[in-house]
Amino acid sequence: MDIKSIQQQLQHFAQERDWDQFHTPKNLAAALSVEASEILELFQWLTPEQSLAVKDKPKDKQHAADEIADTFIYLLRLADKLEIDIESAIEIKMKKNAEKYPVELARGNATKYNKRES
Repeated sequence: MDIKSIQQQLQHFAQERDWDQFHTPKNLAAALSVEASEILELFQWLTPEQSLAVKDKPKDKQHAADEIADTFIYLLRLADKLEIDIESAIEIKMKKNAEKYPVELARGNATKYNKRES
């Protein structure tokens, strides 16, 4: 995936429609939150098994794909507006996560590291 190329396509798309004026970090963050909520809505009230079965139902899977794409588009636009290199940010964050959640403490444990009893 060429993130920079996708961001350029999104910039062009917004500029053609004169939407760049609306794509402020605040507005993009709000739109991102709304789209993420739309992903959650797809799974609301489903059992864990039913939520996993979404991938086996073409219509539901496509709906999920559309919402995930919308969310990622807003995330890419937000990163672009804030001049954040997503690939670099992810590499840095993964290193931080590896330190924060060492395998010997985190493996098979869903309890947040700072909420565990010693």
